[in-house]
Amino acid sequence: MPARPGIFAPAEEAAVTARRPSPRRRRGVLTELGQGLRPVARPNPLVLLWRWRYEVAILVGIPAGLIVLITRLSIIWSVAGISVTVATLANWPAARSWLARHARCAVTAHRVRTGCAQAWIQSRYGKLPIILLTRPRPFGERVYLWCRAGTSAEDFEAAADILRAACWAHDVRVGASTRYSHIVILDVIRPGIAAKQA
Repeated sequence: MPARPGIFAPAEEAAVTARRPSPRRRRGVLTELGQGLRPVARPNPLVLLWRWRYEVAILVGIPAGLIVLITRLSIIWSVAGISVTVATLANWPAARSWLARHARCAVTAHRVRTGCAQAWIQSRYGKLPIILLTRPRPFGERVYLWCRAGTSAEDFEAAADILRAACWAHDVRVGASTRYSHIVILDVIRPGIAAKQA
């Protein structure tokens, strides 16, 4: 027969009370459940263009550059110019390193976005933080993010392990802008980069 409320001994009453989730804990569970059930919102065309701006620039820029070269110069001079450019890049280590670092920045931006989606770092409407800028640094890459209302630096700190795995990094360090509280700075640490550049 189940016991009626109020007939527990004081020690049993304290144990029953300790097992009840606090209102704060219940809100946390409900928030996690809501995040788990809410999908990431589909980006509009302008957001898609911003996210894929480097790839679009390459896919549009290279053919456009070739067309301009061929129409302004003859095919022979165009091929000669392209050959000189490729040979220069192939034999100039600083240029290759610069290209590799900036290509890694573009990949890191996509990986951070994927990590945010998997870690549920999003607003109540399913909007992900906006990646403003990704810059190469001696330790790896530095990513500047604009947090939408409903996200904060604490969300990134709680999801550091997920972001580290998503970015294929050794570590991810989270910081906040000293001037703007909605700007979060992610330092993506890659172990072999500092040694190569030294």
